[in-house]
Amino acid sequence: MANEKILVVDDEEDILELLRYSLAREGYRVYSTGTGEKAVSVAKELSPDLLVLDLMLPGMDGLEVTRILKSDPRIRSIPIVMLTAKGEEADIVAGLELGADDYVTKPFSPRVLAARVRAVLRRRRISEAGDVEVLRFDDLVIDPGRHQVFSAGGEVRLTLTEFGILLHLARRPGWVFTRSQIVDAVKGADYFVTDQSADVQVAGLRKKLGDAGSLIETVRGVGYRFREQQWPPRKN
Repeated sequence: MANEKILVVDDEEDILELLRYSLAREGYRVYSTGTGEKAVSVAKELSPDLLVLDLMLPGMDGLEVTRILKSDPRIRSIPIVMLTAKGEEADIVAGLELGADDYVTKPFSPRVLAARVRAVLRRRRISEAGDVEVLRFDDLVIDPGRHQVFSAGGEVRLTLTEFGILLHLARRPGWVFTRSQIVDAVKGADYFVTDQSADVQVAGLRKKLGDAGSLIETVRGVGYRFREQQWPPRKN
């Protein structure tokens, strides 16, 4: 069973209890708090392996917590799974653009949440294990080993999910992947796939890549592909 530290943040005690119980059953060491201010201080002190964060918090909301954590070099690599009662695209996009890795809408299934947590932590372990092949496409450089992306000479900050999608597409230029195939490859088959979840992630990825975002092409009615004429990558 897992032994990672997870910090859960929600201002509703019954939700906190459900989170603590369901995640503890999975073998995680669970810590909890009910405010955004406390979440920031605990995250800096504890350095958890993952944060489950409600967006609708009194005072400092979840988006502000995400903004603060992702701006701190010491803890910005902590994955964040957002909880939102709204389920509106604007809230989801805002959180993902700030650096959150995934989201679950309320009311939620504890089994689905646990699956999302497992998938995010698994991606983090795979990322940390490293892959030394650096991919180069004109001004875009993807370094899997260091989990870094550079576009036009500047570093692009991506979430684990965005990085996984980019790497998955870039390794097979010209191949067309459905939305379900993309999410399954990045998150695992236990992830509940919707067209919206894939589209939101790709839209955020393109925006962050700037001009290089055009390398990711939409195949209408199917999914996405990486532009074929950029392959093979240039050698050093």
